[in-house]
Amino acid sequence: MRGFLYLIIILYALCHTALAQSKSGVADRELWLRYMDKVARPVMENLAADRLKEVMPVEFADKIDNRESRQKVAYLEAFGRALCGISPWLQTEGGSITEQKLRSQHRDWALKAMANAVNPRAQDYMQWRGGQPLVDASFVAYALIRCPWLWQNSSEQVKQQIKDAFTLTRETVPVYSNWILFSGMIEAFFYKYGLSYDAVRLEYAIREFTQHWYVGDGMYSDGMQFNMDYYNSIVIHPFLSTILEVLNTNDKRYQKEQQFELAAGRRYAQIQERLINTDGTYPTLGRSIVYRSGVFHHLANISLAKQLPENLKPAQVRCALTAVIKKTLAERSFNKSGWLNIGLHGQQPGLADFYITTGSLYISSAIFLPLGLPADDEFWTSPAQPWTSVKIWTGQNADADHALDLKK
Repeated sequence: MRGFLYLIIILYALCHTALAQSKSGVADRELWLRYMDKVARPVMENLAADRLKEVMPVEFADKIDNRESRQKVAYLEAFGRALCGISPWLQTEGGSITEQKLRSQHRDWALKAMANAVNPRAQDYMQWRGGQPLVDASFVAYALIRCPWLWQNSSEQVKQQIKDAFTLTRETVPVYSNWILFSGMIEAFFYKYGLSYDAVRLEYAIREFTQHWYVGDGMYSDGMQFNMDYYNSIVIHPFLSTILEVLNTNDKRYQKEQQFELAAGRRYAQIQERLINTDGTYPTLGRSIVYRSGVFHHLANISLAKQLPENLKPAQVRCALTAVIKKTLAERSFNKSGWLNIGLHGQQPGLADFYITTGSLYISSAIFLPLGLPADDEFWTSPAQPWTSVKIWTGQNADADHALDLKK
């Protein structure tokens, strides 16, 4: 009988501890780390071993435009997008012993993966010339901006090969849309590390968005036409805000534009948080919907930057994004070998646009950006809070939503 009572006490203590951890966010961080590792590991481990092209299955959208061309760049897509999402976490320190060991492993893979991706003699040397390579080279550049550790710990030979690879992308004239930010991000990388950069490409990207393409209420058009999709989050706000931050570190020329973008970005963060339903689902609107959790790149990025608007508490955003992770990266989202399926909630290639391959899907790692915040940051330590949809649909009181009137 005593043994049974002792077991009950132990079980109660364990449950109480788990509940306390969940309320404090400790369990959430552990869950995020498991999902992040599950998404990134196949890409990073295999590229580090110079065998990504050998083992990565490349699937295509039902209406793919050019299988041969898309397959060639799918590997750079997977690498750039996966690395971009985990890079802030690679930059940070600390955490549990388990987390530190996991980070050490991923850092080792990242260094080796980068070296293989830019080495013309490697089996996994990536394609850096062309339209789609410009897109995904920019994600690699973004990762290096977010993680100076990766640049600083690369050999001089690898650094030169990275510069050579990025220079090849200048041969591509970007589409007159969010693509001008891809060119801008690569130039921001050159600027950050004191290398020769093209100021015109940076000026062009900043001026078009802040002076010509802002349409109101925290949103930009994607070029001359506004589309109801998630590209304000997938690309526009994160890329524009980071480019401005990099440039204004030394040159205050774009302070007005940075303040404009911050105000617009905070409003769009409010919109994104309200789009997350009580169960972690969200409206399936627009192109690239199979990017899954990557459509919340902006909400994750502004959380990482600790620039959330006052009415969005870090804990409610953490809980909302946790629900998205669980919903979009459920077991059915992966194939038997651990690679992402094309789809949103399972294998749904019909949802994919003509440019989508397996590699495209790894932008889903963008949701993990807040792992770059220390484990003792309030994002992780604050008790769980309901996000707006949960408040409303459980009968709790909630603030009304209002549009932003932002004067240029």
